[in-house]
Amino acid sequence: MNKPRQVRIVEVGPRDGLQNEINAVSADTKIRFINMLVEAGITTLEAGAFVSPRAVPQMSNTAEVLAGLPSMDGVTCSVLTPNLKGLEAAMSAGAGEVAIFAAASETFSHKNTNCSIEESLERVAAICDIASQNDMPVRGYVSCVLGCPYEGDVDPGLVAEIAEKLMKMGCYEVSLGDTVGVGTPARARDLIDDVAVGVPVSALAVHFHDTYGQALSNILSVLETGVAVIDSSTAGLGGCPYAPGAAGNVATEDVLYMLNGLGIQTGVDLDGIAAAGRYICNELDRAPASRVAQAMAASITNAS
Repeated sequence: MNKPRQVRIVEVGPRDGLQNEINAVSADTKIRFINMLVEAGITTLEAGAFVSPRAVPQMSNTAEVLAGLPSMDGVTCSVLTPNLKGLEAAMSAGAGEVAIFAAASETFSHKNTNCSIEESLERVAAICDIASQNDMPVRGYVSCVLGCPYEGDVDPGLVAEIAEKLMKMGCYEVSLGDTVGVGTPARARDLIDDVAVGVPVSALAVHFHDTYGQALSNILSVLETGVAVIDSSTAGLGGCPYAPGAAGNVATEDVLYMLNGLGIQTGVDLDGIAAAGRYICNELDRAPASRVAQAMAASITNAS
């Protein structure tokens, strides 16, 4: 199958990218970061999460972030909601879309949500029911699709089963997350083939972490199956608090550079994303993890 002509980038930096930061990131900083991402052409992004502030303190100002964002036609700002309490908070804050998740590992599910896979799916079903009644779109995630930090290998059949259940519950799209970044291109492509038996490829997205440096290779592999939605995080920020050793998400700059080289359209400006990455990294007092961002910064420095 030929690669898609166009890919939609789902920017997860403001949520997944920042959730593990030790130092607090203000709502104003997040708002400016999001505005810069949108100005660069991002049309779908994770703006935050309505989760326990004790568990994930960085997301405690999500309502303030949503309230401070300007009206943006054609831009979807999603928020993560693990339970009905989170959904109620999202609705009260005026969120336009919610994201839900389930893990393909019993141990990870208990570590992350204090419940079994089956119990997590029951929670998701309740969220989807109420969201549907309120005409709110729901995007689904499956975690640990290519490996678990506690159990090791994960059954691709279970991943396919969970993804299909999420679709039947009403998710318009399911993002397959390599939470610990252990996947390789052949395994990633085989997984898409397995999941596509019950879920159309057009409704699948991928969410690869870059722990072992395989994320771009994995993306290239699944593009050949027709997958045309890629989650990424500007500057390569991120990681999972319940996946020890997992590196950040694949960097949006690196994904764009590769897609540009392949002639695949995204509608996103690489220079604008790199500028957003420099901004948020300056606020965090760290260097971007993106190799492309580092090279671009070096070019700017040498030119000056």
